[in-house]
This record gives sequence, structure tokens and C-alpha cells, in this order.
Amino acid sequence: MSEIKLVAEARTEFGKGAARRIRRADKIPAVLYGHGTAPLHVTLPGHQTMLALKHSNTLFSIELEGESQLAITKDVQRDPVRNVIEHVDLLLVKKGEKVAVDIPVIVTGESAPGTIHLVDLQTLAVEAEATHLPESIEVSIEGLEAGAQILAGDVPLPQGTTLTADADLLVVSVTEPQGEATTGEAAEGAAETAAEAAAE
Repeated sequence: MSEIKLVAEARTEFGKGAARRIRRADKIPAVLYGHGTAPLHVTLPGHQTMLALKHSNTLFSIELEGESQLAITKDVQRDPVRNVIEHVDLLLVKKGEKVAVDIPVIVTGESAPGTIHLVDLQTLAVEAEATHLPESIEVSIEGLEAGAQILAGDVPLPQGTTLTADADLLVVSVTEPQGEATTGEAAEGAAETAAEAAAE
């Protein structure tokens, strides 16, 4: 994924009141840290940042006072009620550097007729090159029968990406749906057995 350029401004005001003023101006408070440097407190353009954060593991090129630095998102704080971004933590990275990230799992294909799939793991913990982070990892369930399981170690990873999660973690399982009809039939069977026992 190509990097998304954002022009940041150094932040001099701190505290809740300052953060509210920043957000009212359609900007987002953020902090840049990593590589042993002191954290840099900045503001980012609100709308542009919000659109970029819709994609997971976006690589940013942060321009601050004429200098550009590469960074990835480490944490996004949102208002749970209004779902607006309140603060972003960005980790400074370099080309060629490996970083640990969680990649969303996307299930593709259709399992065998009459089965359903359950996603047990929404993300996979991996290590990948900072400038080539996969946005998602696809897991195919095409034609899988009930009882099939896909473990973390079974998932094909993009080149340059290595699994850091436990290889035995269950990612997706295929099963038969436990419908109400089955329950109803079992109840009827139990009722008939009870009636026969009473007749004897």
C-alpha cells in the first residue's frame, strides 16, 4: 500500500480543553513516538485522517516542519457515543524495518451446502515489513465440510509476513447449524418416549 501523506502541526496546548478546541477546528490530536526519540505531540487534519484510518495498517508519511517521517497507527481512541476520533498514537517506522501488527481476517468462499462457518479469530498477530503491511489476510473456506478447522498456522501469509501468534490458535471452523427444528424434533421424541412409558 502506498503511503498517505498528512501534514502535521506541532501541538503546544495540552489538556481536555485544548483537545476540544483542536477537534472543533476539524483537527485530531496525535502523538508520534518510536526509535528512542521523545514523543512528538502534533495535530493532524481531521477529515483526511479519518478517511485514512478506515483502512487497517495504513502507512503514513507525516510531514512536520518541512521534514517527512513514516509512521503506522498503534492506537485510535474514539468517543463511544459519537464515534469521533479523539486521539491517535502513531509509531515511527523506517523502510526495511519489521513491525508487529494485527491483521484483520477476511473469510472468502462458501463452505459445503448445509454448513455454516464461525470466525474464532478476527485478527492475526504477524510481523511484517513496515512499508509493506498487508491490509487484510484472506482465509478460504471454499467447499469445506462440517468439522473442518483452519488454524493460524494453516493460513497462507503474504511474502515477507511471518506469524507471531500461536500456530495452534483456531481461526475459522465449519459446522452444521443447530436449528430450532432439530430442537423441536428432539422435544417431540422425548414427549413420545414419556407417553409410551406412562402407557406401560
